[in-house]
Amino acid sequence: MGRDWRTRAAAHRGAVRGGTREHRMPTRDEVVTDRRWGADLRAAVFCSLALLVLIVLVDLGAGTLSALRVALWAVLAVLLYVILHPARVTAGPGWLAVRGPLRQRHVCTNLLTSVHVSRTVAARLVLCDSLGHRVEFDPRVLAENPLLLHRLDAGARAARASGLLRCGVTDLARLTARLDGTRAKAVFEASGLR
Repeated sequence: MGRDWRTRAAAHRGAVRGGTREHRMPTRDEVVTDRRWGADLRAAVFCSLALLVLIVLVDLGAGTLSALRVALWAVLAVLLYVILHPARVTAGPGWLAVRGPLRQRHVCTNLLTSVHVSRTVAARLVLCDSLGHRVEFDPRVLAENPLLLHRLDAGARAARASGLLRCGVTDLARLTARLDGTRAKAVFEASGLR
């Protein structure tokens, strides 16, 4: 699921025309990915390397630099990278996958049984399907990627129509309405109508 390089290559070729990207709805079999994931990944790598360089420079300036301390600082930088590593959200027809630094989880969106938006320090969207799979990710990913939201919404509608999705229909509708309202406000502001 989502690993077929031919599908991704075809989607990329279809999306790039003359050096500019076209904004269009994906075809039925295309895999949709988070557009900001690469930038977030670069930011995580930069922060980790910056921490390592700064700590080593401070240690060098203090005259306490040793191979053991460099190894300790490198482990600390790797730990920071693992914490900052962004989850990569991809979606295809009937599925959504979230890949973290250590493993990948996926749900069948047309078999969703519950949708829950947790209201903790950092909001998380939790999706569960009838096969027992569960994914959790930041709902801002959907705000920044309308095509991912479209894939999730299409699968959730199919699950609701088949009677599987009973828990969280209002949460998903509220989230979709909020994201649509945010996008509409941005369009109005960009066009000068507001």
